[in-house]
Amino acid sequence: MDKLRSYLLSNLSILFYSIFLPLFAIASVIFMIKLATYTSVIQLTIAEMGELYLFVLPELFFYTLPIAFVIGSALTLYRLSNDNEMIVVFSLGISPLYIVRTLFKPAFILSLFLFIDFLVVTPYIKIISSNFVDQKRAEAKFNLTASEFGHHFGDWMLFVNKNGPDNRNFSDVALFNKSMKEEILIIAKQADLINDAGVLKLRLTDGESYSYNDDLYKQMNFKTAYINDVLSADMIVYRDTYDYWTNNELRERKDQRLVVNSLLSLFPLISVFLIVALGVVHARHQNRWIYLWIFTSIIVFYASSIILQQSIGFHTIWVVTLLWLIITYLFYNRLVGRRF
Repeated sequence: MDKLRSYLLSNLSILFYSIFLPLFAIASVIFMIKLATYTSVIQLTIAEMGELYLFVLPELFFYTLPIAFVIGSALTLYRLSNDNEMIVVFSLGISPLYIVRTLFKPAFILSLFLFIDFLVVTPYIKIISSNFVDQKRAEAKFNLTASEFGHHFGDWMLFVNKNGPDNRNFSDVALFNKSMKEEILIIAKQADLINDAGVLKLRLTDGESYSYNDDLYKQMNFKTAYINDVLSADMIVYRDTYDYWTNNELRERKDQRLVVNSLLSLFPLISVFLIVALGVVHARHQNRWIYLWIFTSIIVFYASSIILQQSIGFHTIWVVTLLWLIITYLFYNRLVGRRF
């Protein structure tokens, strides 16, 4: 029995990866196209684009793994049936329920992984990804270039005579501030723009500072000086998983994701009877339209999860799960259980 289990799972793994990898590649290409739209607003290096791709990996896994598992499992059994290997298995007195139990364990592990993915990993990744993009957009507002009109840098008016190729290094700069009790003028030979955890710093090198009011005039020479300005980006604070799902921010959207994603996580586990029903056939007497049935089942399950959530809310989870188990078991009992 252990050899039979290992044989089934080894065949499943081959077909699973052959389906998962193309699906994952297609989803990755779609994301890269979306990523290209960011470059019209913000500047991204190759390393930053790779970082954004890593941020989206949990979502790519969540949407491709369950589909690949269901399709791969059904096609594995279908191929073994066409090779008459399943007939030999049942001829030895092994029940179709043994196939169900064999698929149950990997399906359970996958569903558990999907729950952890969307409940724990994805919220944290989405927040840091959103903060990253917002920070880059805020940085784009400080695209300092040489100009006779100058730029606003916080409370300072900044004038740049020459700028480097990456718009992060400048020479012959002047800053003026009159919002304080005294007016301040700073002149520096070199300036570098630095982003330090959301704080934009202007590092000035080899310069002079002049401050004056009606009563006093002061001058100071400096080797290095820093002027800070907080980026105008609304950073989202992530505390923990429980706080993310229970706070009232975007409550309606979070409820929808909880319902739909819970059902998508359960999809591999509650579809085991469907997989066996579609995959196990008698090659001579049954000609099953397996591809049509698989894709129809996936579309029906996903569509019912989304549509019912809009009307019955959290009750969708147990309603869809119970109905799907009943329907797929009846389907399995009629096509496989009674025949083999």
